[in-house]
Amino acid sequence: MGAWIHLDPDAVLAQARQLDAGPVRGPLHGLPIGVKDIIDTVDLPTAYGSAAYAGNRPAVDAAGVALAREAGALILGKTVSTEFAWFHPGKTANPRAPEDAAPRTPGGSSSGSAAAVADWMAPFAFGTQTAGSIVRPGSYCGIVGYKPSYGTLPYAGIKPLSASLDTLGVMARSPGDAALLVGALSGRDLLPAPLAASPKIALCRTHEWPAAQPETAAALEHAQQSASRAGATVKDLVLPKEFAGLLQAQVELMNYEAWRCLASDRLHRYAGLSDTLKKLLDTAGRVTAARYDEARALAAACRAMLVAVFGDADVILAPCAPGEAPQGLAATGNPVFCRIWTLLGVPAMSVPCILGPNRMPVGIQVIGRIGDDARAIAVAEWLQQKMA
Repeated sequence: MGAWIHLDPDAVLAQARQLDAGPVRGPLHGLPIGVKDIIDTVDLPTAYGSAAYAGNRPAVDAAGVALAREAGALILGKTVSTEFAWFHPGKTANPRAPEDAAPRTPGGSSSGSAAAVADWMAPFAFGTQTAGSIVRPGSYCGIVGYKPSYGTLPYAGIKPLSASLDTLGVMARSPGDAALLVGALSGRDLLPAPLAASPKIALCRTHEWPAAQPETAAALEHAQQSASRAGATVKDLVLPKEFAGLLQAQVELMNYEAWRCLASDRLHRYAGLSDTLKKLLDTAGRVTAARYDEARALAAACRAMLVAVFGDADVILAPCAPGEAPQGLAATGNPVFCRIWTLLGVPAMSVPCILGPNRMPVGIQVIGRIGDDARAIAVAEWLQQKMA
């Protein structure tokens, strides 16, 4: 299955014994966490998923890793990432694929983190999202993938791809588990409390709905019916016409910033980069400043509409991915249903929903208002219980 790029059992046991011998450090004391390979760790190699950085040893921890250690977490190892958290895949296969079937992708770029949690190797793993790299693997692997509101967790010490989009988040098995980790690192109380009233949910197929396969349509219908039976108010939401341009705006913005964030790699490590990444960079370098500025302006305009878009709804319910995890490991799937929410900076979470025609998981996406992560998590926890 290949979830790990670096795992040192002796070092992990030494960490565990040290934690056992001392006082409780914090709310994460003794909890094992996998760390995506684009996130720096002082005691473990960090290659950013790229042969160009083989054997790289960071001098310090990324801020998120340091905060986790400070709260008592046990750093279990480094999980496989696509190269620079873009689209060139690693070795990881989806652990939920039936044994008699061909391998399927776990999604990306947080491939190893999703697979490790789905295969019960770790209760938590760090992931990052720039397009759909937490939510999509969460759906494909049948776990919770939580991308917090943009900027909730520090990004220092993580290989940058797109500064306006890059977000540190977590893979877990329930919304409450994800809330525990992100809450401990951010100083926020995100643990889901019982809802005071039945939630109000806006069901949004988005302008990208033509990409949905039958199993994604079935997942959204199952979530709607489960929520309605449990007393929720569920109404259809049609996004304003301006939102139809957000998908391409996210692509433009991501490409423009990636070309610049990876300038040093283009200059000094180009020979070690994969052909896939070189092609991505070639495309990215063609995005003009004018197109970038237009993308940013559209994102800002649509972000300003979010209050009206949500209305009285507690959360928006939308697809995570076009369907089940695709067969093969040559690609990590299409982030088409995640891009616009990442661009808008809202909290988004995949919640396991149904099994598709090939017995593979299909999730639904719970989306909250910017900064209103606690309410989105509470509804996601409620919804996961009602869909069980």
